[in-house]
Amino acid sequence: MQIDNNTTGRRQRSGGRAARVRRRSEEAEQNFPACIPRKIPVYELLEEEALQQLEAQADWILKEVGVEVSDDQEALSLLREAGASVKGNRVRFEPGLAQSLCASAPCQFQLHARDPARTVTIGGNHVVMSPASGPPMVTDMDRGRRKGSIDAFRDFVKLAESTPYLHHAGATLCEPEDIALNKRHLDMVYNLIRYSSKPFMGSGAAPERAVDSIRMAELVFGEAFVKSHCVITTSLNINSPLTLDHITTGVMKIYARANQGVLLSPFMMSGAMSPVTQPASIAQLHAECMAGIALYQLFQKGAPIIYGNFLTTLDLKSGAPTFGTAEANLSALAVGQLSRRLGVPLRCGGHLTASKIADGQAMQESADSMTAGLLAGANFVLQAAGWLESGMTIGYEKFVMDIDRCGMMQRMLAGLILNENELAKDAYREAGPGQTYLGTNHTQRNFESANYTPDLADTDPYEHWLDNGSQDIQQRANRRWKEMLAQFQAPAIDPGVDEALQEFVARRKREMPDEWY
Repeated sequence: MQIDNNTTGRRQRSGGRAARVRRRSEEAEQNFPACIPRKIPVYELLEEEALQQLEAQADWILKEVGVEVSDDQEALSLLREAGASVKGNRVRFEPGLAQSLCASAPCQFQLHARDPARTVTIGGNHVVMSPASGPPMVTDMDRGRRKGSIDAFRDFVKLAESTPYLHHAGATLCEPEDIALNKRHLDMVYNLIRYSSKPFMGSGAAPERAVDSIRMAELVFGEAFVKSHCVITTSLNINSPLTLDHITTGVMKIYARANQGVLLSPFMMSGAMSPVTQPASIAQLHAECMAGIALYQLFQKGAPIIYGNFLTTLDLKSGAPTFGTAEANLSALAVGQLSRRLGVPLRCGGHLTASKIADGQAMQESADSMTAGLLAGANFVLQAAGWLESGMTIGYEKFVMDIDRCGMMQRMLAGLILNENELAKDAYREAGPGQTYLGTNHTQRNFESANYTPDLADTDPYEHWLDNGSQDIQQRANRRWKEMLAQFQAPAIDPGVDEALQEFVARRKREMPDEWY
């Protein structure tokens, strides 16, 4: 380590900022595995009596109110045969029935990647982070807010592939509005496969699109491998309050019977899709998750599924969704306890915000929401990078700001390590009382690895910041995502697999007329 002969003690390394960024990325790839092993405990908010009260409330909802399963006679028949009461489309469960049907869902499973080294484990003490999913709009500081496109979608796939702090390539990173609605899933899945070697999601928008997604996965992994291994997931929302429509159940059948995974999440905002009080909303979310997981297991016993939490609050004056609030964060902690008692992996939201730009509001809401989800015990974090405007927009600058914080949170999850090096007795012997530790051999050995080094934070003195253009973090993030895209190199793919994928996409597009709505 070289030290300037001035009071700032700034390190000078050869190669400049770009070289330092590349070196940190390479080191992170070595130090951060395909998914993060949690080394710190989860936060246990509620005592046993309170948890039993919430579970009893969920059972009461399922028995007295029930769940609507619309336009799917097969699903209704399976539920009736399993012991549920079915009248018309309304399904009611006796206390304990839904929970017992969930028992065959695996508490942990592997999600395979095109690069086996990037295969992840879902469940247990493992944490997987995935970028934003679903925004119809994109934004950056140069071009502003605009409709999503396949070019923008590809950019975000590349950004997700370029960072070690996201372990999953994502799903609908943005809606490519320049491609027909009924065909865009083909281009999205192709780009997720071609420009990323990480696990990815397929379409859950319609059963036929789910079939296409799985067929494309089979071209990559081989049909025999897919039959016995989970290689693709999708994200589905229960139509809160307490409704499963035929599109959702139809997609569930496709993935379950192919032995593939689903992130099943009630889309719940307290005061709109559930009562305004948080305990009622928590119990309803648990009831909806149990009903959905139970049905998934009836479609295919043992099929992998993730218990999803998307429970947030509303601005009760305007009706707008709010994120990172005290109430939503408390609910996340309680939901985490309920999911663990059910024995199913947990999905939480990530860096969620209602802010339109990557400003102070965005980072406060995002940081609080992400931290609560991780403390709740999330195994899969969806929306970990890029989310803005309550999910309407994905931002380029916000994306790299979020992945920087993902790295920081993953360092926290790793916990403290206690060993001879960390206790640093040799540093004490070398420096002694009243002396700085900057020049000790221990500091020279550890200075690059002792602390997580944020990519975007500016810790320089004011004068240096001023000399470098007085840039705020959005401006630094703007420069960073451009560097990442300029340096991107697509992961290798078997030419025969790539050709088969392109032929499949072209054939499926020829087989159906464009539908734009």
